Amino acid sequence: MTRRSVVRRGTVLLWVARHALAIALALMFLGPLVFIALTALMSDRQALTSDLWPHTWNWGNFAEIFEKAPLLTWIRNTLLYSVLATAFMLVSSIPVAYALARFRFRGRRLAFLLVITTMMLPPQVVAVPIYLIWARFHLTGTLWPLILPMLLGDAFSIFLLRQFLVTIPREYSDAAKVDGCGEFRTLVRVILPMARPAIAAVALFQFFYCWNDYYGPLLYAGTDLDSWTLSLGLAAFRSVHRVQWNLTMAATLLAMAPVIIVFFFAQKVFIEGVKLTGVK
Repeated sequence: MTRRSVVRRGTVLLWVARHALAIALALMFLGPLVFIALTALMSDRQALTSDLWPHTWNWGNFAEIFEKAPLLTWIRNTLLYSVLATAFMLVSSIPVAYALARFRFRGRRLAFLLVITTMMLPPQVVAVPIYLIWARFHLTGTLWPLILPMLLGDAFSIFLLRQFLVTIPREYSDAAKVDGCGEFRTLVRVILPMARPAIAAVALFQFFYCWNDYYGPLLYAGTDLDSWTLSLGLAAFRSVHRVQWNLTMAATLLAMAPVIIVFFFAQKVFIEGVKLTGVK
């Protein structure tokens, strides 16, 4: 063994020793995903055994899911819920966060305290009165009771956006006002481009929450099969096909794939936004 190979091997071992905890945590998180993927490619009989590696690669399991369940309808409803709720949240939360971060008015601290207080209120506490309100508008059985409230803002998103906006120096907005920009134009032309990491972070938080939400769709859309999301559909699919774990795992993998892909392409701006929102 040459000296160069010995040094290279020592460097690799040193790197493994330094990152042993991170490697162990990565394997711990990747283990369930690998198990789901391997089980999704097994046959019906093998999925019920203790074997961890597929004897045959049954790629047809993914096509069989679409034949046995309205998966496209569930995906469409989930996308509708996630995209509209995220868009409405951004439209309503950004101006509120901007006002709390940049304006000086009486009661500003109290308003910010109320925003934080609403974050501590469990949704189950107000579920009954809110459900009765939407029932009077005949919107129960749909996803609109979950989408329309986002037009009133989201407390967690307002909090994160406000924490980022207070870190932007006021000199930028003052210079824009000197050039003749009003508050709205300053927000759109100056502040929003600088706040892209925070906006991306809260948008991804909201999108992931809506994509994985089970309680809300169960409460409002549980009686209408055509309004089911992926979370409701997968729960029902698991109950009907509880013996066919290969199909259940294949459906689970398809439900997770969009979220993983979105996070993979947006992880840099997402992590940057989360980091910067906690500066102050």
